[in-house]
Amino acid sequence: MKHVTDRPYSDPETAARKLLEIANATEPVDGRIYIEKINAPMLYQERATPAEYKAGLDLAVSRGWLLLHESGTFVRFTPAGADLFA
Repeated sequence: MKHVTDRPYSDPETAARKLLEIANATEPVDGRIYIEKINAPMLYQERATPAEYKAGLDLAVSRGWLLLHESGTFVRFTPAGADLFA
């Protein structure tokens, strides 16, 4: 019998907050944070699954913390998202 432990980012709220931490630590270029600057650390260093990453990103966008460009290539902090780190 195997005992399964919960994954650290199975909760979208936790995943969204970690994405915001990663984005905050990233130096923006012209106000843009390129998506690969946040998805690589989340997927490869934090070991989140793609579904956990996507759920966290969707929650951050729906809560108005990040703006995802229509092309999907970069995000920007909103004032509400920036206030989380003020």
